[in-house]
This record gives sequence, structure tokens and C-alpha cells, in this order.
Amino acid sequence: MGIEGSFWRAIAVYRVASLGYAALLLASAGGYRHPVAGWSVIGLMAVWTAVTTVAYSTARSRPLLVADVVVTLGCMLASPYVQETGAGPAGVLPITATWVAGPVLAWAVYGGRRAGALAAVVLALGDLWLRGLGAADVSVPVNGAVLLVLAGTVLGHVTRLTRQAEERLQRAVEMEAAGRERERLARGIHDSVLQVLALVQRRGLEIGGEAAELGRLAGEQEAALREMVRGGPDTTGRSGSGLVDVGAGLRRYTTRTVTVSAPATPLLLPAGQAREVVAAVGAALDNVRRHCGDDARAWVLAEDDGVSVTVTVRDEGPGILPGRLSEAEAEGRLGVAQSIRGRITGIGGTVGITSVPGQGTEVEMVVPAPVPASG
Repeated sequence: MGIEGSFWRAIAVYRVASLGYAALLLASAGGYRHPVAGWSVIGLMAVWTAVTTVAYSTARSRPLLVADVVVTLGCMLASPYVQETGAGPAGVLPITATWVAGPVLAWAVYGGRRAGALAAVVLALGDLWLRGLGAADVSVPVNGAVLLVLAGTVLGHVTRLTRQAEERLQRAVEMEAAGRERERLARGIHDSVLQVLALVQRRGLEIGGEAAELGRLAGEQEAALREMVRGGPDTTGRSGSGLVDVGAGLRRYTTRTVTVSAPATPLLLPAGQAREVVAAVGAALDNVRRHCGDDARAWVLAEDDGVSVTVTVRDEGPGILPGRLSEAEAEGRLGVAQSIRGRITGIGGTVGITSVPGQGTEVEMVVPAPVPASG
């Protein structure tokens, strides 16, 4: 349950303490019009405290939280029947006393500051209806309402920050574990596979002919394997957020002729979107090889500005003649239309293609960044 579980345990303790306080007020007040009904309400509050304590520790859902507000509101609105006439306007606390804040705290932890504030407003309106109409000192119920809203908003905000800190800590732990694994793999691979591939490349270039082609391929595989080792095992998406590091997928395209530049920090996208972006970049690099030759240089740049993730593929090939893409699509050659533009637009992104004949082509893919969880 992590750090969030501590919040739910604290809410349970608060409910029990508030229940005791409400019972103490009822026992010491005296003169209530219907004391038996008052103790019945206290009994209902005790039962509901036990129910929510168990329920919130195992599973939490919106229906349960809504029921929490309804039960608390019902107990509070029973106060005019239990207490003396005019007790509310006179400034007397409802029979629920401070127990009324329990659902506000629960909604704040569950849904963030907006949910906490909304629950606080609902219960504060009930309290104002009981004590605010005709009250000698209107500031008393108003202060109570303000405190409820502040409690829900502040706790919701703190909970959201706590979740974010816990996610960052989890990612840091995963990255540290990945780093140790990467170092272990690098030592073993460097002493075996990489040295063999480097030897094949060198000897192939020395022999020439068909052996040179084998050497070139071995060099490309050596570069790709080195990048794979440097990138380390894929640890994205394990925290339960469903997000994947696009940069890790793009680095797999690194070869002798393809340079990939991505931030050291993860470029996170939902798993499905990340797969489409990586596949679209692969299609763009295939176009470079097909139209510019196997030895054509290409550069892949990935960046995140907080609003969107942008991946750019650039080459120094012959470029694309004006109108050529439209002609190719009309002829049924849908490589760019489907493999690149179709993939990106299908996940809500945009594709821009800039090309000048004789000066190369640049394909820019922009995908909206995932929206942080609101709270």
C-alpha cells in the first residue's frame, strides 16, 4: 500500500478519536430533547466507523466514498431532532461534531484536492443549513465550513505530492537496479561478443570483397549491441503507471549510420503510443535506407517539453520533390501515409515533413505528453 496506506490509517484513527469526542459531548451536554435517539446516532456512527476502517484498508471505490458522505450527512442532519430547538442557530455543534470531517479526508486521499474540496463543500452546506440560518454569530458556522474546505484541499494536495514522490523513488530504484545489471552485462559482453564483432569488422575490411560487406554488418551489430548494453534492461512500465520510455526504444535503432539522441531522463508515453512512435521512426529510417542508400547518415532526436514528446528524423539525402508524397499516395504507395503519418495521427499526434531537394528531409513527429494525475 506504500505511503498512501499511512494516510488511510491516519483517517481511521481520526474517525475513532472524533467518535469518542462526539460521544463525550453527548454524555456531558444533558437536556437533549431525545437522548435515546442521540445515542442511536452515535451507535450508527460507531458501526460506520468500523465499516469504513475495514473497507478503506482493503479496497476503495467511489460508491463507498459516496455512501460515506451520505451516511455522515444523514447523521449530521439528525441533530435538530436530537437536540433542543434552536441549538443549531445558537452555535451548538451537530451531534456528529468533528466526525463530519472523515469523508472529506477520505475523498482528499482518494481523489486529490478537487475531490476533497467538493466533499467538504457538500458537508459544509449541511452544517451551514443547521447552524447558519438565524445564528447569532454567523462566523462560527462559516469558520467551520472554511476549515473543512481547507482540510480537504490541503490533504488532497499533499497526497498528490506524496504519490509523485513515491513514483519518482520507485523509478530511481529501478534505474539503480538497471544500472547494476547493465554493468554486469557490459563486462561479460565486452569480453566476448563485442570483441569478436570488432575482429570480424576489422578483418572483413582488410580482406575486402564480400568479406568487407560482412565486416560492415558486423560493425553495425557491434554498435547496436553497445547501445543496447548502454541503455540497459527495459524497466519502464513496471510501476503500474502503464508508461514506457520512448527513448529506450529509439536507442535500439543506433547503428554505424544512425545516431540517436535522447535525454537521460525517461521520455514517458502510454505503452501503446510509445510502440507506435518507435514503429513510425523505424519506418522513417527504412525510407532513408531505401531512397538514400545503406550508407546514408540519419539522425534521430527525441525531446520532451512537458506538453508534448517530439521525435525528429533527419537525413542528408536527395530530398523529396514538391508534390511527390501526394503522388505516391495516389499511386497506392502508402509508406509515409500509413507507416508514419497514420501511426502518429492515430494516437492523437501530428507529423510535419520538411524537405528541400538536394538538402535532405526532416520528419517531425509530435505526440501529446501524458497528463499528470489531477488532484
